[in-house]
Amino acid sequence: MQAFEWASSVVDSSRVSTFVISILLIVYGSFRSLNIEQEQKEKDRDKEKQAMVVSTSSLLAITGINSGSEGENVMQTISVWQAMCMPIGASISLLIMFLFFDSLQLVFAICTAVLAMVAFAFLLLPMCQYLLRPCHSNNKVSFGFCGRFTSAEVLASVLSFLIVCIWIMTGHWLLMDALGMGLCVALIALVQLPNLKVSTLLLIGLLIYDVFWVFFSSYLFSTNVMVRVATRPAENPIGIIAKKLHLFSVGNSAPKLSLPGKLVFPSLQNSGHFSMLGLGDIVMPGLLLCFVLRFDSYKQTQSLPSDANVTVLPTSIKYYHRITYFQCSLVGYFLGLLTSTISSEIFQAAQPALLYLVPFTLGPLLLMAYLKGDLKRMWTEPFRTWTQPKYLEV
Repeated sequence: MQAFEWASSVVDSSRVSTFVISILLIVYGSFRSLNIEQEQKEKDRDKEKQAMVVSTSSLLAITGINSGSEGENVMQTISVWQAMCMPIGASISLLIMFLFFDSLQLVFAICTAVLAMVAFAFLLLPMCQYLLRPCHSNNKVSFGFCGRFTSAEVLASVLSFLIVCIWIMTGHWLLMDALGMGLCVALIALVQLPNLKVSTLLLIGLLIYDVFWVFFSSYLFSTNVMVRVATRPAENPIGIIAKKLHLFSVGNSAPKLSLPGKLVFPSLQNSGHFSMLGLGDIVMPGLLLCFVLRFDSYKQTQSLPSDANVTVLPTSIKYYHRITYFQCSLVGYFLGLLTSTISSEIFQAAQPALLYLVPFTLGPLLLMAYLKGDLKRMWTEPFRTWTQPKYLEV
């Protein structure tokens, strides 16, 4: 009977929703990043072609075109130094939210709402572009100091603003999840890992950060800091402003807000039960999967050789060459999430998900890269142009 209850809790609707949504967010964010990168390369090639038709005397104009294309790059690449400092910065931010949440909760709520609105507009942008395609033009409309935007970008921003307003007024968990999904997709799509070395430093550092604040923070602060911050609701900005204006009926009726730093899925079987997964447990492994997807695509287009010479392998040992790095890491993410879920049911306590996600995603990836002969290249310069050897070694 206990075994049946344990198995049913693992396949609970809230657990299944967590699995499906997190994997879909990673897959969509990774392919969105790849698409943005390819569009940027196409724009750069078009500008280079335009520059080639300019006469030799207009060298300054060519330089201006190239610098302009670089300035339009929206992707942010994480450096080694940033990867090493990120766990420290995350720890400081977590401590600030834990120690000063009551006095700064209005600031936290407003900043989170603004970031979530921008991210959700990014999530809605492809849909708005599709809807406005029949009457859409690439002409941008000027909004003064705010910049120039297309009609699709304006529509996405308006819809996102309305969603945030409804979330603030109702505090509904579904809208909070929608905003959190937007943050996940935006971070995965717009932040890039340059190589496997930075990826390993970042994920191992965040694994240590996650384990410390979940397992050992209670010895220092008499409570689980990570769980306390993740589950602590914030006062509604409307309620705070209404109380200052002595509108106590409005202020008391305003719901508290659970900030979109996590995804929450209630259970359909057990009333009051819900599953929770932090956005970092989606975004950080998602950045790794986005990196390997870019490498898979680059390797396919460039036909990259191995570290040494290209060898013709026997059919009996070529099976893993048919598996892409993205497929390997995605399966590893699923297994890591499953292991984390089982562990939380066994110990009946919150688990640091990165403790399971990092080994299950990074470990198989390193092994497969070693077997395929790509480990050295992926570790330092995965996207460097390699010259195809003239002859194959048989």
